[in-house]
This record gives sequence, C-alpha cells and structure tokens, in this order.
Amino acid sequence: MFRPIRGGNAFEETVERLLQALRLGVVGPGGRLPPGRELARRLGVSRATLREALATLQSAGYLESRRGRYGGTFVVSAPSAASLPPQARSRPAVVDLEDVLQFRLVLEAGAAEAAAARALTRADREHLTGLLAGCTGAGPADYRRLDSRLHLAVAEVAGSPSLTTAVADVRTRVNELLDAIPLLPPNIEHSDRQHAAVVTAILSGDPEGARSGMAEHLAGTAALLRGFLT
Repeated sequence: MFRPIRGGNAFEETVERLLQALRLGVVGPGGRLPPGRELARRLGVSRATLREALATLQSAGYLESRRGRYGGTFVVSAPSAASLPPQARSRPAVVDLEDVLQFRLVLEAGAAEAAAARALTRADREHLTGLLAGCTGAGPADYRRLDSRLHLAVAEVAGSPSLTTAVADVRTRVNELLDAIPLLPPNIEHSDRQHAAVVTAILSGDPEGARSGMAEHLAGTAALLRGFLT
C-alpha cells in the first residue's frame, strides 16, 4: 500500500493511500506506522506533505502521535459513529460515489476546455477573475459555497446553458458527499492554486491546459472522497 504517489495531488492522494492502508489492516489498531522519513520515501512525497496528511488523520481520530524512545505514529480505533458528522453516519454506496465522480470529471473538464476555446467577453473574464478572487483564501464557513460558485462560473462562460445546468446538478451531488468529510486546510490551499491555474488557462485560450488542470483538480477531491467514504 505504501507505494509511490503518482498524481499531481500529493496531499490528497497521501491521505487516501494512508486511509486505504488502515482500512485494509496493513497496520492494525495499536500498530506503528513506518518512521516518517521512510514512509515519505516509500510514498514518494515530501516530509512536509506527509506531516500534513498524518496531522489530518490524527485530527480525524485514526492516528495518534506518541513521544519518547518508543514513540511514533500509531493507529487507533476508527472514530465511533457518534463522533462523525451526521452526514457521514450513512455513507453513500461505492457505486454511487464512482458514478458521481466520473460524471463530474467528464462535465467539468469538458466545461473548462470549452470555456478556454471561446472568445470570452470582458464580462466573462471579469466574472471568472472576480469569483476566483472571492474563493481564494476564503474561510471554512464560506469556502464550499464560493468554490461551487467558481466551478459554476467556468461552465457559464463556456456558453452552454444546458452544460451549466448539468454542472449545477452534479455539484449538488458532490457537495452532499463533501459535507460528509472534513474540510482540510492543506487541501484548500492546494485547491486555490489549482483554481488559479485553471482560470489562467481559460483566460489564455489554452483548452488543453484548462482541461488537464481541471482534471487534476477534480482528481484531488476524488482521492479524498474515496479515502474517507469507501
């Protein structure tokens, strides 16, 4: 399980990989994870990325850190149902999760590509840049709403009302899934950078860059959803 991460979403995929390892019992309750330096090397990520991922899973109650000669990072029992958000107590079926993620990828990557291929008006450009600015650095209370609005704006400037409607529908389903997992500051920071790259590609008229940038961004969210919900 501790094989190298190969995507462009190192933090999110590290969280997913660690959760999979815990769920499959690669390291059971009471067991100690490999030392940080070794684990980072095996996963192919930086020590900083690994620390962020481990801290996230400690906050969620999956791991604990112990100091001293026999210290390290240890696996604890999964959180009880009472400690989870209400939405997470009845988890969506895996098939439903994969259906939503695949549908979202097709729609939103295509929307970004279509937006970049259009001759955007000044209003289109101001719409995108304004929503990007509002989302970047937003606090936890507002982030999901502003993130949703930015994603919808990409579909809007693609110029297809039907596409915008479809993206709005799938985003509603995605938000129901996102509400069942923690909102993670490292992921927000990473998403802000990816949002900026996607918008830059759209404004520069780079359809392939916009598509690949959006696909990479969605892959990070998908990794977290799979990690926490499957």
